[in-house]
Amino acid sequence: MKILIIGGGMGGTILANNLARRLSAELKSGKAKITMLTASEKHMYQPGLLYLAFGRMAPDELYKDQATLLEPGITLVVDPVEEFLLDENRVKTKGGKTFDYDVLAIATGSRPVPELIPGLAENSVTFYTEETAVKMFRALQAFQGGRVVIAVGVPHKCPMAPLEITFMLHDYFKDRGIRDKVQLHYTYPIGRVHSLENVAKWAAPEFERLGITYETLFNMKEVDGNAKVVKSEEGTEAPYDLLVSIPAHRGMEVIEKNKLGAGGWIPTNRQQLNMEGRKNVFVLGDTTNIPISKAGSTAHFEAEALGENIAAMLKLGSPVRDYDGKVFCFIEAGKDRATYAMFDYLNPPDPKPPTKAVHWFKMAYNKLYWISARGLL
Repeated sequence: MKILIIGGGMGGTILANNLARRLSAELKSGKAKITMLTASEKHMYQPGLLYLAFGRMAPDELYKDQATLLEPGITLVVDPVEEFLLDENRVKTKGGKTFDYDVLAIATGSRPVPELIPGLAENSVTFYTEETAVKMFRALQAFQGGRVVIAVGVPHKCPMAPLEITFMLHDYFKDRGIRDKVQLHYTYPIGRVHSLENVAKWAAPEFERLGITYETLFNMKEVDGNAKVVKSEEGTEAPYDLLVSIPAHRGMEVIEKNKLGAGGWIPTNRQQLNMEGRKNVFVLGDTTNIPISKAGSTAHFEAEALGENIAAMLKLGSPVRDYDGKVFCFIEAGKDRATYAMFDYLNPPDPKPPTKAVHWFKMAYNKLYWISARGLL
């Protein structure tokens, strides 16, 4: 069985390592082969970008060589896919190579697309890439007071990011001694401060306690950089001195170009994680169109279920379990307090009051991430 994994992020890496351990005997005998195609020789710890934006991590702390994270027996090829020939069970890469497969797993991730909102990219700071996180850090350092608007587009990677950035901004300005000179104003596209109802019920009183104003049903339409105002589709305006954005995301361009799914999201069976209409093509992480959180833990739990199923397909002839929609998200509630949300298809989240203990567990996980990527945690 030739197993081809497209993408070297959290989902692809954990899946490859999970399969390498489950199929160690088959890899040695030649009965199975695992190949990973990725666009970069480096693996980024994406949650670290949030801390980079506040100067709490350095850029070089975000990366490790992808090859060092993979189990022996996995063939790593740094050559991104350009063409998916699913009817022929093969793909073509940018370097002109062709790879065929018996089982294909697509974990290409997602990308921010601030350009969808006129003026957003030019007039806001954000933290979804190393470059923009460093730019945000410098903007925060230079900011001496005024109105900070946090504007949120959907869908976006990391469901808790809008809340986390808002709480962290509060503590950042408090530590600098200028919180009394800063007005924090949070906007969200639907009729509450977060898409998950119980998370919204927890967050809104926290905002009120900290003096953070908020506006719901605010869908960004355009940003007027000269007037320093964000305009909404609903006809309202939010003036700002500093605009912090959570841009809407799309799947990767290669998915759109190959017409595998609208917006770069591949239609995916929510239990078996196969691409709709394809029994030997699987999708995980941000790439799916499943309406659950686009988070590292989602990719992690999907990869574990998928690893077990693909191995069972080789050993037993069929999958053995369903993915239950499990997600676990830390929520930083400032610089030294955090809570978490754990949920699945059937059970909604129920965040508890933030504590220092959960914050330090989150800090520890920042270091343990690399063990997690190996699928050992």
